[in-house]
Amino acid sequence: MAAAVLALSGCAGGNFRPVADLPVKIGQPYQVRGTTYVPAVDPFYDMLGYASWYGHESGDRTANGERFRPDWVTAAHTTLPLPTYVEVTSLDTGRRIVVRVNDRGPFVPGPRIIDLSRGAAELLGMKVQGRAPVRVRRVEPVEKDRERLRHGKPARGLPPVSEQVLQNLRGQMTAADQ
Repeated sequence: MAAAVLALSGCAGGNFRPVADLPVKIGQPYQVRGTTYVPAVDPFYDMLGYASWYGHESGDRTANGERFRPDWVTAAHTTLPLPTYVEVTSLDTGRRIVVRVNDRGPFVPGPRIIDLSRGAAELLGMKVQGRAPVRVRRVEPVEKDRERLRHGKPARGLPPVSEQVLQNLRGQMTAADQ
């Protein structure tokens, strides 16, 4: 019976890494379309830019070897270690979520700093528009939230940022765009 299960998992593109927080993968510098990316530990990562979402790669292998599940709350980043947890704040609405980075991307020119799974985009309220201005900062969620994210469920809800903080972040984004 075990041999049959292994054989079937091979037909289904098996040999995926189990969803786990260890080992953390940093990786060597790599090139995509002529751009070199250098993965590195950055405990103070806090950036403004744009998020987009992806979901058509269902079942594909992520950069850290896990199976991509579009409805889970995950993301792709070009250089953060895999996995890393980040808080993503929509500058349109102030809505915040925690996501688990387990893939590489986005690989397009411009100010896109993170690709969210379809599930994460829906939670953030940006699925329809496809792209949104965001703040992405590295966080260390409690184990209960990590466990939920490792099983495809969202972390506990976070209150939206205040209007004052939101205006400040929007002002920083506008200044950076000029």
